[in-house]
Amino acid sequence: MKITTRQLVFMALLIALSFVGAQLKVFGTIAFDSLPAFLGTLLMGPVAGAIIAIIGHLLTALTSGFPMTIPVHLAIALGMGLTMVATWYTYAFIKKAANEIVALIVAVIIAAICNGPILLLLCSPLLIPMLTWPGVIAMMIPLAMVGGLNALIAAIVFKALPASVKNQVAAAIATQA
Repeated sequence: MKITTRQLVFMALLIALSFVGAQLKVFGTIAFDSLPAFLGTLLMGPVAGAIIAIIGHLLTALTSGFPMTIPVHLAIALGMGLTMVATWYTYAFIKKAANEIVALIVAVIIAAICNGPILLLLCSPLLIPMLTWPGVIAMMIPLAMVGGLNALIAAIVFKALPASVKNQVAAAIATQA
């Protein structure tokens, strides 16, 4: 994937917004750092969204002092990247089958599920020694809720963006292909 200067600058802006969102912590390292990643995913696709999500989560963990160790946060960051990929492909598939509103709603639901229960289960071998099973299970609902809220706000912003902005981003992506 070739990234243009315009895309790189836009990604840097969204990463900076992830850092700001990382300061809005809800519970430990659970924060609003993924909102810009979800927006970047919807605007620029799964690779850009994954990059923004990975860096955004690492910034959140960094500002919290890596409470669950660096290896655990690296695994979570990769899981966040995969969440963006799942969100993008859900959105793209449903948009072709139905319409944009339905696609956004289903993508937000998938984002919440991937960000909460699925990500925790994938990382559970690393998390159980620190949190135990009850601790991992207790984190599922807050993670799913905050992840879903991040995705929902991103979907609302995406839908509210003027077509001219979406077209500029789409044109920048199309020129690289």
